[in-house]
Amino acid sequence: MSYSLDANILLYASDERSPQSGRAEEFLKECLEEVDLLCLAWPTLMAYQRIATHPGIFQNPLSPREAWNNIRQLMSLARVRIIGEQPGFAEEYEKVTGTFPVRGNHVPDAHLATILRQHGVNTLYSADADFRKFDFLKVVNPFA
Repeated sequence: MSYSLDANILLYASDERSPQSGRAEEFLKECLEEVDLLCLAWPTLMAYQRIATHPGIFQNPLSPREAWNNIRQLMSLARVRIIGEQPGFAEEYEKVTGTFPVRGNHVPDAHLATILRQHGVNTLYSADADFRKFDFLKVVNPFA
């Protein structure tokens, strides 16, 4: 079995000012003790890099090196797999987005959901309820 994380989980763990920071750090530690594979998609990791280093979002943004080192640490773990688009992505994206209009902030969500579907990952931990639009995903908010 496998599961994935949305960027918001990683961001909360890195943002000491977030009320979810402590719980996010604890949750990540729990994830690392799981026997299931943690599949992280490149769009998730790049969103983390983009947002964690952005001074308009984080009051104390990470340096690019700090954020990348966090990503490298995750990538080095034995139970972590990095996943991306597979052949047939465009056709799968059309299937995933065929039941509702995808625009604005739903575009990166659909991108991630399609990658997860291509890799058979059915569980996503996220504080973003928008992922519930994808009926093949079990979306779990670890802060609820």
